[in-house]
Amino acid sequence: MAVLKVKFTKTKRDKLAQILWILNWVSVVSGIILFSLGLFLKIEIKKRNEVMAKGDINSVPNMLISVGVIACIINFLGGKICYDCSDANKFSRWKLVMLPYIVCTFCFTFCILLGALMCYTMRNELEESLYLGLRDAIKFYKDTDIPGRCFLKKTVDLLQIGFRCCGNNGFRDWFEIQWVSPRYLNMASKEVLDRLNSNVDGKFLVDGVPFSCCNPSSPRPCIQYQLTNNSAHYNYDFLTEELNIWMKGCRQALLDYYTGIMRSIGIAALLIWLFELSVLIGVRYLQTAMKNVLLLGDLEGESDGWLLENSFVETAKYNISIIKNLGKANQISTVSGMNDPNINVQNTDCDKTNITTKSIPAAR
Repeated sequence: MAVLKVKFTKTKRDKLAQILWILNWVSVVSGIILFSLGLFLKIEIKKRNEVMAKGDINSVPNMLISVGVIACIINFLGGKICYDCSDANKFSRWKLVMLPYIVCTFCFTFCILLGALMCYTMRNELEESLYLGLRDAIKFYKDTDIPGRCFLKKTVDLLQIGFRCCGNNGFRDWFEIQWVSPRYLNMASKEVLDRLNSNVDGKFLVDGVPFSCCNPSSPRPCIQYQLTNNSAHYNYDFLTEELNIWMKGCRQALLDYYTGIMRSIGIAALLIWLFELSVLIGVRYLQTAMKNVLLLGDLEGESDGWLLENSFVETAKYNISIIKNLGKANQISTVSGMNDPNINVQNTDCDKTNITTKSIPAAR
């Protein structure tokens, strides 16, 4: 029994073909949108490439870009097919192509759904990449004279100012690394030497942060040095007072930024998937209706269209049996004494000597 069978007159078939022709061109535009969204996400990731560890974070934008290009090609071809399907004579040239086209388009729509879901599952990979990248960027913040790292100070400062953040997890990350370049340290100062000697690794560690961590909206001047020393500042208690530096870590700030972008892209991809799926259903109805018209031989008469010719269970069983039987015709048994299961050949007893031979009739 056919699934979701619908009866089509010639007028309905023609209108369906015309509507699908228009929708396929709209789908070409949706493919361009997918391509643009993937390209936008790739550019946004590349902008902060210096503070991201290398990983698979580009898989989502690459997926969207690829799906967008394929969508333009498939839907352009679908528009041509649907335009010709308004004429039964022109449909005959696409009759053998339409079913493979529908199968390929179904797989393609699944890729759109996969790309939309990847936008929501990318958060963990992105968080790990940001954590490792920011950790290294902060670690090499002081290396302004070393080629390949001299740009990191500017990158981190602009990042902290633009995203109103400080450090990787928070401002205390700066307490654990030497972020002041040795060229700016006064080696004749006893305080500097004491700090260097007090550290096992010989690092100059301070309870301070770079100026880019300062909040310009704070009513008091920025306190960026001796943040944990109450006596160094007037009327100050770092445990109770709201500090005038950014409290959020840059990892969380960037993660929130990219999560918002990917959530919006994921919603757009899901809407495009639903639209592509509806177009595919319409093409399937058109294909079955036109095929039945040719079988009936009455090009002006009514015909039935459906999604599946048999029920879901029967279709699944049929496809599973096809998969199981794939390649059986080419199998050759290598076990002694066993016959090929696909060839019905009777065994010949070679030990028998008295075999009755049939005489060949003489030609007349």
